[in-house]
Order: sequence, then structure tokens, then C-alpha cells
Amino acid sequence: MTTVAILFARADSVYKTLPGCDVYDMERDARTYDGDLPVVAHPPCRAWGRLRAFAKPRPDERNLGRLAVSLVREFGGVLEHPAGSLLWSAQRMPYPGAGRDQWGGWTLAAPQKWWGHKAEKATWFYIVGSDPDDLPTLPLVLGEAAYVVQSRKRHDYRPHITKAEREATPPDLGRWLVEVARRCAIKKRNPT
Repeated sequence: MTTVAILFARADSVYKTLPGCDVYDMERDARTYDGDLPVVAHPPCRAWGRLRAFAKPRPDERNLGRLAVSLVREFGGVLEHPAGSLLWSAQRMPYPGAGRDQWGGWTLAAPQKWWGHKAEKATWFYIVGSDPDDLPTLPLVLGEAAYVVQSRKRHDYRPHITKAEREATPPDLGRWLVEVARRCAIKKRNPT
């Protein structure tokens, strides 16, 4: 089993319960990562996402996103961020459906609801080292989510999720992302 580096994880991250994960949370500090493992990167999004106007990021947080992109491009793996993240334009990552960039990276758009999140939570996954047909099965889930991340619609009856729920990775998504990163490592070592 290929070990995967998990970068920018929460202190209570689901990844700490999964086998084959070398987890870097705030205490361990992903900026110290100097390995050669494929990565799953969850850089802070509050400076890049659509709710950035309400956020109070630390001065260095935008650079954590840039670092995460660089590490995914160097070692292969996947970066997760909210759909519409400004990190994509800043780092010239391809938008969903736009093909590949010069590192072979491409972007998958999928809601975290598919992996058990109680809100839709539209998400983009930047993947380097694996083709779309090499991904683990995507668990398509239809219907409306019971909760919303934040609604601008005054008539939306659904309750908002908490900040902790916005930041947490559903266990099924964590397992899926680790498997994506493992397949990226295999692809990098055995190019076709």
C-alpha cells in the first residue's frame, strides 16, 4: 500500500484514522513537508473561496494554497477546494472541463454530498498523475441536500451547516481522496 501525505488537515481529521496516511495538521505544519509521497492537499480556503469577504485569514494563508498546488504538481495527488476558488486562476489550474495543464493536471467538479456530507458543498478537485478513467468510482447521489453551506436566498428553508462541518472531510470522501492520490503515485512511476 502506497503511503499518502495528507497536507493541511484539521487536528481532528478523519485521515488520522485511515491506514497509510502521513498526516500534517496545523501542529505538524505542512510547510515542513519534504517528502516524495503523493499528496492529498486541503489548504485553507477562506482567503480564496466565495465566502472570503466574511473571512479573517492569517497573512500567510494565501501562500499555503500556492504551496499545496506546487506539491501536488511535483509529487502527484489531489487538491480539494470549494468550487469557484480564486486559487484556480491565480495558479493557472484548468477549470472543470477545460482539459489539462502543462503538469497533466485537470479538475473534477463534484459535490461533497456524494460522499456523505449533509450539505451540497460544491467542490473542485485538482488532480495530477491520474487520468479520469483511472479514478475510483464516483458515488453519484441525486436529490437536494438537507442543509446548505450558506444561502443568499432568503426563501431557502434549509439550515446552514456549522463552521466545523464546512471544514471537515466526510470519511467516505477522505478514503476516496487517499485512493485517488495512490493511483496518482502509480501513474507517475509507470507512465504510459
